[in-house]
Parts: sequence; structure tokens; C-alpha cells
Amino acid sequence: IPVILATAKGQEYDRIRGLDLGADDYIVKPFSMMEMVSRVKAVLRRCKPKQLEEILKIDDLVVNLKEHTVNIENQRISLTYKEFELLRLFLSHQGMVYTREQLFSQVWDMDYMGDSRTLDSHIRSLRHKLGTYGKMIETIRNVGYRWEGSHDK
Repeated sequence: IPVILATAKGQEYDRIRGLDLGADDYIVKPFSMMEMVSRVKAVLRRCKPKQLEEILKIDDLVVNLKEHTVNIENQRISLTYKEFELLRLFLSHQGMVYTREQLFSQVWDMDYMGDSRTLDSHIRSLRHKLGTYGKMIETIRNVGYRWEGSHDK
């Protein structure tokens, strides 16, 4: 999140300290509204989110995020929307463990519902559809899931 400090403290030490503490810009009162708008636009230009890679690839598994397709050894794999989102999340952050709560929040866009087996069902289906690549989805007992390991044919 971009941060602009708007303050009455205009000494050099205060400006340096504010910037060193993480502010993206520092503006001293009094300032005009036009200057503030220009500074906000400049900070937003500099802080644009990085473009996500459009292709995620592991060996013969190719996920095209732009086309929303998955291919294994040049064969199209049909995934549901939720399965695709799970795979995208795992491949974008390989090795990272996701709790059930995080997966529900990021893929289903909702809070964890406790005893629901929906997630387990989607993971099982995704593993099956990915064939040997499905083994790379590792269950972390009492925590969640992660994409880990190497692909063995």
C-alpha cells in the first residue's frame, strides 16, 4: 500500500526519517490540493503491482493464466474454476503452505466454514486430473496443503 506522509513537520531530519520508515512520499503543510493530487498520481504510477506471469510451467505441465488453460504433455486438461484457481495459487507460490482458512479466503473468497469437506474434495479431484503431477500437492497434517517436491514420471 503506497504511503504519503502529509505533515507540518518540515525539517530535513523529519522528512528523512519519514522516508526511511517506509513512506513513499513526504509532503509538508501547507500544500495545494493540485500538488497533493499530482503526488498521489506519481506514487501510484511508481507502485503499480507487478504483472503476473501469464505462463506457469513445471516440466510438461503448462498453465496459461491469460487463456485459462492447463496442458500436460500437450494434452488439454479440463479443470473447474475452483480447481484452476487452486492450481494457480499453488504454482505461483511453490513450497508455501496454505491453511484451509487461507485457501477458502483466496479461492472461494469467503471465511473458513469449519468442518466443510469441499476443499478436500476439490484437492482430491485436482490431484486425480493432474495425474502424476497430482503427487506434488502435499497434505500438511493439521495445517493445510502446498505444492512441493519434484515430478517423477
